[in-house]
Amino acid sequence: MLCVIYKSPKLDQTYLYVLRRDDFSAVPEALLKTFGKPQLVTLVNLATKSKLAHADIDKVRAQLTEQGFYLQLPPPPEDLLKAHKESLQNKE
Repeated sequence: MLCVIYKSPKLDQTYLYVLRRDDFSAVPEALLKTFGKPQLVTLVNLATKSKLAHADIDKVRAQLTEQGFYLQLPPPPEDLLKAHKESLQNKE
């Protein structure tokens, strides 16, 4: 399964995976408007990959098959203050 990966010029660390180059027909118009003009990153053969850097490959394959695209969002920001408070409580 080949897919094409685009990055968003508007949203940091946000990527859109589609099945064919420059074919965004399966992507909702509202999502494309928010995403901005997609910028080509790479082509990937998912059949030869066992994992992806920041996405669950099984979920990517399923979403591409079911809806024709996959949207990869950035990881949530780490709450360092919360982690610090929890580490202090664990020491008590």
